[in-house]
Amino acid sequence: MREKQKQEILEVFETLHAAHEAIKNAAEKGNVRKACDMLAECQQAAVAVGTNIEQSEGEGHVAVSYLEEYCEAVFRAYEELGKANYSGNKVYRGLRKQIVKAENAARNNICVRKEVVFFPYKASMWDSLESVYLAAKADPKCDAYCVPIPYFDLNPDHSFGTMHFEGGEYPKDIEIIDWQTYDFEERMPDEIYIHNAYDDCNFVTSVHPRFYSRNLKKYTDKLVYIPYFVLDEVEPDNQKATDFIRHFVWLPGVILADRVIVQSEKMKQIYVNEYLKAARENGLKGRHLDRRYLEQKISGSGSPKLDRVRRIKKEDLEIPRDWLKNIQKVNGTYKKIIFYNTSIGALLEHGDKMLKKMERTFEILKEYKDEVALLWRPHPLLTSTIRAMRPHLWAEYSRIVENFKEEGWGIYDDSADIDRAVLISDAYYGDRSSVVQLCKKREMPIMIQNVDV
Repeated sequence: MREKQKQEILEVFETLHAAHEAIKNAAEKGNVRKACDMLAECQQAAVAVGTNIEQSEGEGHVAVSYLEEYCEAVFRAYEELGKANYSGNKVYRGLRKQIVKAENAARNNICVRKEVVFFPYKASMWDSLESVYLAAKADPKCDAYCVPIPYFDLNPDHSFGTMHFEGGEYPKDIEIIDWQTYDFEERMPDEIYIHNAYDDCNFVTSVHPRFYSRNLKKYTDKLVYIPYFVLDEVEPDNQKATDFIRHFVWLPGVILADRVIVQSEKMKQIYVNEYLKAARENGLKGRHLDRRYLEQKISGSGSPKLDRVRRIKKEDLEIPRDWLKNIQKVNGTYKKIIFYNTSIGALLEHGDKMLKKMERTFEILKEYKDEVALLWRPHPLLTSTIRAMRPHLWAEYSRIVENFKEEGWGIYDDSADIDRAVLISDAYYGDRSSVVQLCKKREMPIMIQNVDV
């Protein structure tokens, strides 16, 4: 049973205690009809509570048995009030004796279960929530649900374009719940977890408006935001570096969340410092300017993305068959695998220059394809970003992607499983991104590409 349900049941018991006092007072004043009417209401309330407990806890619950005995006490009270020399005090004692038994049984024998729901949108970003979900799923006092939600590409004019739903791309061991059947407005989950904080403030994609943080906030006691990315670690007093992080801090999901979980204690301090600055600049008041409150709201306990990389073993990975032809040498041994990552930020900054850089990279690495396998994994939202923000680059980028696929000498990875790419690779080359932090955890050699080289 949910905590809120149990509290409502206990509140009914409090109401019944008050009703018994009122019945006693009415009887002692000779108003038998009023006392009997209130007895009828007490019986109806007891039956409703018993039905509620049975539906939640199953038949045979001890509290239901005591409520049945209470209903018998109500019947005896009717009989007592029908006597010429009835005793209002006797009626009161009989009712109180039985309701106390039922109340104690409900208070002590109804197990409270917490309902926690996770609303990821892109399957490739599920790793930012997975370890928290698995912990909740393993908790015997918790009901945890993974409910992937749809998202839209945004057109250059910021209108909604194509809708996407990636519910079929999650790991096999994750039970998926249909977003159209999970009614969070009705269920009022105790906790809601999200990894998209933008609401309608993004220029590339938007989750379905029903799942904007400002709407979810209405239907839960605890809205939790965990970023889908991991940033480079910088010192909190390095203002030049933290200026690049600031735009991640002042987002609707961060502002509205009851709890924000970031990758480290240093990152927590950056979030707190930058949040306070932005709150002052935007004229917010109250707890938005309370450092002590923000220190509690924002946690630096670590990113689940790193948990997943540590947990998954290389030998447990399923390598696609069409990848093996590029990974294996003629003698059956494996080539060195280079993870090539192209980011959104670099393409937005350098545009056509970045496209030329990618082609030069492919030309060079193609020469060494017998010894080195290239695994190219563009950012999952790179295609949507180009269409929405750099449409003049779309035709050229599409040509590069298609040529790379057709030539077949490298691996094009647009799957949802980022960790597979990290775990099978021997070195990283590409743009600065959260992937770099995952590779660092594996102590992988890392080289950041320079568009001018």
